[in-house]
This record gives sequence, structure tokens and C-alpha cells, in this order.
Amino acid sequence: MTLFSLARKNIARNFSQYFLYIASMVFSIVIYFTFVTLKYSDTIAEKTASSQKLDSLMSGAAVILIFFVAIFIAYSNSFFMKKRKKEVALYALLGVRNRQIGFMLFFENLLLGLVSLVVGIVLGFLCSKGFMTILIHLMGYDVIAPFTFSGSAALNTAIVFLIIFLVTSFQGYRLIYQFKLIDLFHASKKGEAAPKSSMIVAILGVFLIVIGYWLAMQDLFTSKVWEKVGFLMTALIILTIVIVGTFLLFHSVTGFVLAVIKKSEKWLWKGLHLMTISQLLYRVRGNARTLTVIAVLSATTVTAGGAVYSLYYNTNDLVKTTNPNTFMYQQTDAKSDKQVSTVLSDTKYDENIEALSVTFNTKELNSASAYDSSDKRIYTVINEKTYNKLAAVQHKEKLHVNNDNAVILDIGYDKRFSPKYKGKIITTENNNAITFQSFKTQTVLNAGTTSITVVVSNDQFKALRKDGEALKYRVIGMDQASTDLSKKIAKQLPEEALFSSAPQDFQTSIEGVGSLLFIGSFLGLVFLAATGSIIYFKVLTEAEEDKPQYNMLHKMGVSAKEMRKSIASQVFVIFFVPLVVGLLHSAVALKAFSSLLMLDLAKPVLTWMIAYTVIYGLYYILTVASYNRIISQNNKTEG
Repeated sequence: MTLFSLARKNIARNFSQYFLYIASMVFSIVIYFTFVTLKYSDTIAEKTASSQKLDSLMSGAAVILIFFVAIFIAYSNSFFMKKRKKEVALYALLGVRNRQIGFMLFFENLLLGLVSLVVGIVLGFLCSKGFMTILIHLMGYDVIAPFTFSGSAALNTAIVFLIIFLVTSFQGYRLIYQFKLIDLFHASKKGEAAPKSSMIVAILGVFLIVIGYWLAMQDLFTSKVWEKVGFLMTALIILTIVIVGTFLLFHSVTGFVLAVIKKSEKWLWKGLHLMTISQLLYRVRGNARTLTVIAVLSATTVTAGGAVYSLYYNTNDLVKTTNPNTFMYQQTDAKSDKQVSTVLSDTKYDENIEALSVTFNTKELNSASAYDSSDKRIYTVINEKTYNKLAAVQHKEKLHVNNDNAVILDIGYDKRFSPKYKGKIITTENNNAITFQSFKTQTVLNAGTTSITVVVSNDQFKALRKDGEALKYRVIGMDQASTDLSKKIAKQLPEEALFSSAPQDFQTSIEGVGSLLFIGSFLGLVFLAATGSIIYFKVLTEAEEDKPQYNMLHKMGVSAKEMRKSIASQVFVIFFVPLVVGLLHSAVALKAFSSLLMLDLAKPVLTWMIAYTVIYGLYYILTVASYNRIISQNNKTEG
């Protein structure tokens, strides 16, 4: 029997244990192959206006994926090597030379990688149509993508993953040379050293996390800490102290909580609670590094995915805020208006309005926090009648403006650094003074055409005619409008018409955010698969170590139901404690993100968190089932 055939038989015999590892690698290869395929896709280049930008995003995502998958494969491989140490020792004891054992492990790992690579590329090809269609749909296009096989993508994928598999296979080859024979035999009995709890360490861990949260919740624009330390340095400090605090949390804080629970004797002596708590005390502390990695990965995945999904979710509302009219342009000549009219059909409203472009002295609006501190600003001025006419068709509240007063429409208003409008006075070059009675964060004119708009009374508008340039705008509202119609209208207008289009702006925004959502979602799924797999391997390694204990309980007459309940409780804590910590980290990060963008992200973020938790929960169910199967089979075998 050759070493290669022995390696092949080992894989076949242990396939059920390798399955999740292979599945995670295959999924990673499918995603990488998909990203590279999309990069080379002619369909994407033809259908989207931002294909070059998408190429860069896909390339960046592929690099992140390579880095992460390499770490994941190396990490997972180390678990399998630990499990195989006793088997390796038996080979050595039977007289098989170290070099032959090393080559067997090398071939075994390489064969696993090659199988995963072939399956991943084949599945990537079969799924490419679906993935490409999802991407195009997220980018706002209603197109069914064709099947695409890219030889360049397949070669790229093969080279990258073969290098990774060769490195991890060499890791397996070196195993026999790294340990003495006696160490290999007792490897399964050696767990990670369980650190002792320390009150000081526990307090320090909680303190670091609280400090990290406090820094993250500080306003980026007004915080003295962010200003003095600097943006990049502060962000790095937050990341570092939260990760360290998380490690210390699992190192000591959870140990204290479990120790307190252990003191409840009435509860402790029911069922297998004593055994469950005792094992958890060891495993939560002993696996502090692994649990920290899981919590940080979960936080990263949920934060990045939640942020991108929130932007995608709010894209339509942001475009409507900026462009309340479907189309708007500055009228330059009657001929262009007629040409536009021939293109239009089924409009809700089509209004010609009069406005003024007035330069105001705005020194009184200046403040230390304002980014625009110029003494003069140009505003578009409309009268109350025009505002209310457009407000009626746009389903907005009517406005009443007192004489010599005004209401400013500033959709970009931010109380942290925007001017304090109410009660402030601005004057024209001819000393016509206007007092702001209020401000609104909505507008009735497209911001891309008119920028910030000021609403004055009808009489005041007449008085301001001599101070500004008279302008005429055409505003159009439609229930259904496409980017094709937008392009047709744009062709009829000169560049100085300042044409703004809600459909075009929406398409541009959705393309960018949709591609980010696609990349973020699939990278998040890879991270989630790897996260679940890491815990799965870790727990099943411990299940092998626990077989004698559960077999003893079985012989003592403990029911299978009680053992399943104990197993489910232990695995639940190992799975969901880091998840809860990770979700808490991401909730704070996303709260800071929502404050920065002044958006309500509660609904999209909650949706993303629930989706992540549900998929993560499937790994929990699979792990518990595998753990129970290992214990029950051992009990049947041992009697």
C-alpha cells in the first residue's frame, strides 16, 4: 500500500469529521472564484457604469479573503493535527519512518485541498450565473446574467489556493519532527492551560471595554479626545483596548460568573449541573483566546455588514430627500423645453417656477464649529406661494413666512457644525435684511440644481428682485421614471441647464452601495462559516476528550436525555457568549456610525443581526448533534 493510497483511505474513513472543514474551504473557494470571475466579466462591464470601480472592489475583497482563508485553514489544520497525534505515534511505534509518516500527512492535507479546489471551482462556475444576477440586481439593474467560465479566474484561484494548501500540508509534514513519541501519545490528554481567575484582571477587562465604548460613542467632530489624539490613532486605541478587554473578559469575568452560579448548591446538585458548570469553568477560561477571536470576528462581520446594509436600505430615502422632484433643470430656451416635452409622458406634475439667485452677507451665521465660515453665500430664493404649490404635490406641509422673515431649507443641516439659523439676520448687497424664523431639513427643489434654498414671503420676494439674478426652473414629478428617460432628457438640454435626475442619482448610489453590499455579504458569510467551523472543531476535539467521563456516567445509570441536556448547555455557552459579546461590540460601533451619518439604522441593523444569529445558530445545532453522536456511539461501543 502506497503512502498516497493510505492518505486517501484515511480521508474516506474520517470524511464525516472532515466534512465541515472541507465545506468551509469549498465555500471560501467558491466566493473567491466568484469575485475573480466578476472582475473579468464582460457582462458586468457592459451593464454597469462603474465596472472599473467594481474591479478594484473585487480585487480588494479577494485579497482580504485570501488573507483570512489562509489563517482559517492553518488554524483548522492545527486542530486536526492535534487529533491525529496519537495515530501518528502508532505509525512511528510500528516502525514506519518519520519521513514516510510526514509524507503521508503531507499527501493527506494536499489531497483534501485539491478535492476542495476542484469542487469549489466547479460549484463556483455553476453558481456564477446566480451570483452575478444577485450583484446586478443589487446594483439596480433588471438583467439575468449568463453562465460564465473564466479561464483566467480558474487559474488565479488554483494558484492562490494551491500555495495555501502546500503551506498547510508542509505544516502536517513537520508534525512528526516537532514532538517526542510520548508527547504524541498523550496529546489528546493535553488541553489548553486554564488560566486562574483574578479579580484585578476581571475589573481591568470590564474597565477596558467600557473605556473603548466611551471613546467610540464620542462625537467624531466635537470630541476633544478625537481632536487631540487624532482619528487613526483613536480608532486604533479603541480597537486594541476592546480586543484586550474581551480577552480578559473571557479570561476572568466569565469565570467569576460561573463560580457564583456554582455556589448555588440547591441548583447545582440537580441533574448534571455540577459537571456542566465545572467543565465550563475550565473551557471558558482555557479557550479565552479562541472565544476572543470568535467575538471579534462576529463583531467585525456584523458591524461591516450592518453598516453597508444600512446604507443600502436608506439609499432611496436619501435620494428622495436630495431630489424631491423626479427631474429638474434650469430653463435656458423655449426650444429645449419643447424637446423635453416630446420625451415626457404620464407626469404627475410639470411646473415652471421662478426663483432668484441672491448673494447674501452671512457673517452673522459664522461660528467656530461651522465648516463654511465665508462672509458671503449664494442662496436660491423662492416665495411662499411657490413653496406651497410644490409642497402640495410632494405631500409636504405648507409653510407660512412672515414679512421680512425667511425659512431656510438645508437638507445637510447638522447641529454640530451647521449655522444656528433661527433668529439670525442676513443682508443683501443693497442692505435688504432678512431674519430666519426657522429652518427645515427638507426641500422642495432638487439640491443638485439649486443647492440651499431660502423661502421668503411673496412681498419680500418682489423686493429682492433687484438684489439677485432671476432664474426659471422646470420641475417634473413622475410615478415611474427610468434612467433611460433621464438620459433622453439630458440629451435635449445644454450643460448649463444643471439637470438633476432622481432616477439617475438613485442608480449611481445603488450601484456603489449594492456592490459593497454584495461583497460585504459574501465576505461576511465566509467569516461566519469560518467562525462556526472554528468552534465546531474546538468543541468536537473536546468531545473526544470527554468520552470516558460520559461513558462513566452512562455506566452509573445517567440517562441519555440528561447527558444531551448537559452537552447542549455547555455548547450553548461556548457558542453564544462570544456571539453576545460580539453583537454588543457591533451595536456600539453601529450606534457611533449612525450618529456620524445622522441616520436611523435600527431596523436594517436589527435585521442583519437576526440573520447572522440564525445562521450562527445552525452551527450550534450541528455541533450539538455531532457531539451527541460521538458520545452515544462511544457509550454503545464501550457498553
